Amino acid sequence: MREGKTMKVALLGLGLMGLPIAHRLVHCGHDVIAWNRSKERLKIAKEEGLSVESSLTAAVTAGDVLILTLSDAKAIKDVLFDSSVKPLIKGKSILQMGTISPDESRDIGASVEAAGGDYLEVPVLGSIPEAKSGELIVMAAGSESAYHQTLLMLRGLGKEVEHLGPVGKGAAVKLAMNQLIASLTVGFSQSLGLIRAEGVEVEQFMGLLRQSALYAPTFDKKLKKFMEHDYSNPNFPLKHLIKDIALFQQVTEASGMNSEISNATLKVLLNGQDAGYGDEDYSSLYEAINPGFDAETDIGC
Repeated sequence: MREGKTMKVALLGLGLMGLPIAHRLVHCGHDVIAWNRSKERLKIAKEEGLSVESSLTAAVTAGDVLILTLSDAKAIKDVLFDSSVKPLIKGKSILQMGTISPDESRDIGASVEAAGGDYLEVPVLGSIPEAKSGELIVMAAGSESAYHQTLLMLRGLGKEVEHLGPVGKGAAVKLAMNQLIASLTVGFSQSLGLIRAEGVEVEQFMGLLRQSALYAPTFDKKLKKFMEHDYSNPNFPLKHLIKDIALFQQVTEASGMNSEISNATLKVLLNGQDAGYGDEDYSSLYEAINPGFDAETDIGC
């Protein structure tokens, strides 16, 4: 399936989301060249049939559009504003997909514009399955010219791609969304922990919950992991959620909001990481909230 005209894309960053996004863009008919700092991920991408480039400058030169799927603001700046890369930005559309703070995004956007590029932040909500199927939620903000130039391409990743306004608004919405990921999972973990500790049949509880306005689909998506205490093969590791909630906490403090809730949530997540779950699915925070449950007997120890 082709989504509009073919675009020449340099995708920089082949992590958990970068790789499936690159495949999706190729599936939609775009000319994609992929680059990654780690040679191991580059090798995997090549083995999976993607066109790769080991030279960062060669990859950037090849793309009219640069898509950044990098881990954080530091990584973005290190890559995009490398002395050999910055002069190549002029005339290109830069699409930044990572989760960073609004101020970080505004700072990067200003530097891109100073170098002659168009900057559009396009963080996404969803994980590997949604990236593969083109069902991500895309939160675009920034350059309207870059938005209109790349809109058909972005619709290959997520059908509804709304422009939210100036740079920073997309980053803010993304942090708000990820805060809800943490809050919903923490809240459900606490409730489910009480249900199991008191010996209530979990499916009876879930049957009532599904009928209520309190229900969220993520509860059923994570229920099996909680019941089996199996958090392997993550689409979104706990350590990544920790990074995002730490960012959210910093932003709330800077804005004068009460940050007690985000501080408490972050503490719970860090407890999960200290218990060895950092590389596991973020739902492993259940173990930090409900330590000592036996998976077979389902009775609190």
